[in-house]
Amino acid sequence: MTVPVLSQPFAESSRGWIVVAAAFAITFVGFGSAYSFSAFMAPLAAEFGGSRASISLVFSFAGFLYFGLGAISGPLADHWGARRFAIAGMALLAAGLMLAGCARSLGEVCLAYGLGVGGGIGLAYVPVLAAVQRWFVARRALASGIAVSGIGVGTLVVAPLAALSVEQFGWRPTFWILGVGAAIVGVGMALLVRDAPRDATANAHDRDASLRTMVLTPTFLRLYLACLACGLGTFIPFVHLVPYAQDHGMTASGAAALIALIGAGSTAGRFLLGGVADRIGRDRFLVATYIAMALSMGLWVSASSSIGLIIFAVFYGIFYGGWVAVLPSVVADRFGTAKLSGVIGLLYTSVAIGTLVGPVAAGLLFDATQSYHLAIVACLGANLMAAAIAAFDNFRSSPGPDLPNMSTTVDS
Repeated sequence: MTVPVLSQPFAESSRGWIVVAAAFAITFVGFGSAYSFSAFMAPLAAEFGGSRASISLVFSFAGFLYFGLGAISGPLADHWGARRFAIAGMALLAAGLMLAGCARSLGEVCLAYGLGVGGGIGLAYVPVLAAVQRWFVARRALASGIAVSGIGVGTLVVAPLAALSVEQFGWRPTFWILGVGAAIVGVGMALLVRDAPRDATANAHDRDASLRTMVLTPTFLRLYLACLACGLGTFIPFVHLVPYAQDHGMTASGAAALIALIGAGSTAGRFLLGGVADRIGRDRFLVATYIAMALSMGLWVSASSSIGLIIFAVFYGIFYGGWVAVLPSVVADRFGTAKLSGVIGLLYTSVAIGTLVGPVAAGLLFDATQSYHLAIVACLGANLMAAAIAAFDNFRSSPGPDLPNMSTTVDS
């Protein structure tokens, strides 16, 4: 695999690891708040009424925004820097959570939570993730995995605490507590984000190639289709696993703990599997994560007891975390770093579509059949399709970006 020149002293400098720490905190706050949404489903339904599909739309709208807005924040961050987007995103996230706590209807919750949480993460996530990639080369997947492990730790910590807070204080104060925490921790750590010097992270052609040229390549199209297929099922467990578990006899607190277990597995996957991907090849590892996520859906569809659901949650979390960790590094390997925020942002619109469609479709299937069986089987098939596309991409693509006359200078 070939990558742009970047000296190891620069790549592993303390400044780079500070950016990793800031990214960890930002993903912890942002996605910890987002993935605690399942704790709010029952109280929102009790307060405002509505089916599981309509309640799921709140999360899906937010998810669509936090992946879809990267197509805007990413290219802008390539020009203006990641730090200002990180600060603005965390401030918007905090405001959205607090406004959701004041909502008088489900529509107002959807707007406040969707625009605040979705828009806030959408502004911050892609720019910060790309900033991490620019500080590293040989240990890129490891650094990326540590940065995005904040998502897993946030899910592990925030989701059960939010569920406990809802039980003790109610859903409105819980939204306020999350909002204040986002303002203090999220904005504070966003101040530490710094972009690496651009001339140290990209060769001449990487800087000169246009974003349009990059996203019109066959490699980008195949990456996009694979992410779209995977994204249709990726976030269904975060919305529907809790009600599924309650339907199968688990208590509300026990069901919420499954989301925490996904977070625990995801944290382990991001910390441990990023380094594995660096050693065995990030492209091959990406295919493996799609296959493993498909197998985990097989565990879910056959699970009818708490033990089976616990096994699913841990297994799914590990390889979901590995996928999130390695994907940005694969993009950096293929397209360089000069336009990286823009490329990642446009790629993540595929996940945005999947996040918008998948949980709502699963809710509709449940409302129609009173079962999640068809939805889970569809997730399994979608991940196998993603694995096939990614494997074909590895076979078709030459090492490095498939841009005309792209030069490469260092083997990693």
